[in-house]
Amino acid sequence: MSTRVSKATQRLRELLADTNKIIVAPGVHDGISARIALSMGFDALYMTGAGTSMSRLGWADIGLATQQDMTQQAEMLANIDPSVPLIADADTGYGGTVAIARTVSKYARAGVAAFHIEDQVQEKRCGHLLGKEIVPREVFYSRIQAAVNARAELGLDILIIARTDSRQSYGFEEAYERLRRAAEIGADIVFPEAMTSRQELADMIRLMGQTPCLLNMVSKGVTPDLSVDEAKEMGFRIMIFPVAGFGGAIKGIRESFMALKSTGREAEDLVGVKEAFELCGLDECIQVDQRAGGKTFAGLR
Repeated sequence: MSTRVSKATQRLRELLADTNKIIVAPGVHDGISARIALSMGFDALYMTGAGTSMSRLGWADIGLATQQDMTQQAEMLANIDPSVPLIADADTGYGGTVAIARTVSKYARAGVAAFHIEDQVQEKRCGHLLGKEIVPREVFYSRIQAAVNARAELGLDILIIARTDSRQSYGFEEAYERLRRAAEIGADIVFPEAMTSRQELADMIRLMGQTPCLLNMVSKGVTPDLSVDEAKEMGFRIMIFPVAGFGGAIKGIRESFMALKSTGREAEDLVGVKEAFELCGLDECIQVDQRAGGKTFAGLR
């Protein structure tokens, strides 16, 4: 079966091939955060599961977001600019091996360039919360195998990222062994979640050899705080910042609403509606209409 090559996945593979570069992907949780990231020229975007759960459902990241919630969010984010790769959280795959195969298909057709599957139980939680429960190795390996098989059988080119949360419960050696085997099965990238020291991070990169490693930099999480330059020097190939978007949004919205509540007026320094519309594609809509000979938006400028 021939492989369906997507522009975004091809671009992500090109970025990974440049060993002198680290791919920085800010966490995006809605269309506005994605538009802001795109306007700033980031090489890739990261669809955070925590941000999706909070923005779509209004609930913390404790495994409530479904396959449908995540796929719909991914499709919207990936297609604002299909040339920019979207790396997406796929949690545990949303079920057994058959459900995982469907997730691979749905994510690829939504335009996702890469996704990660983890080894928590189905009732999962954010990787930087305590009390995580981890499935046996064989279950994790079957999840990765199901994703690899689905990709091959459907002729897809989406990249598979194997994530392990086992460090907290079972230690570094167990985390390494799980990622080593996942790479052997066919995962393209490995994601050692919640490592607790710089030495562990450096050791994981060394042990994984040529397999690209992803670093999840969570503000106020358990992983030591590294800058992009430090992560690049250490050898990480991808760095995601899931909290950068929703953390900044919560701070900004809270401050704006506090000003409204205390003064009875909107703050004067808010982004205006016209600027917001321009950020979110107003000019593109006008141009599309004009090129088609339409006059629907003629009076907007």
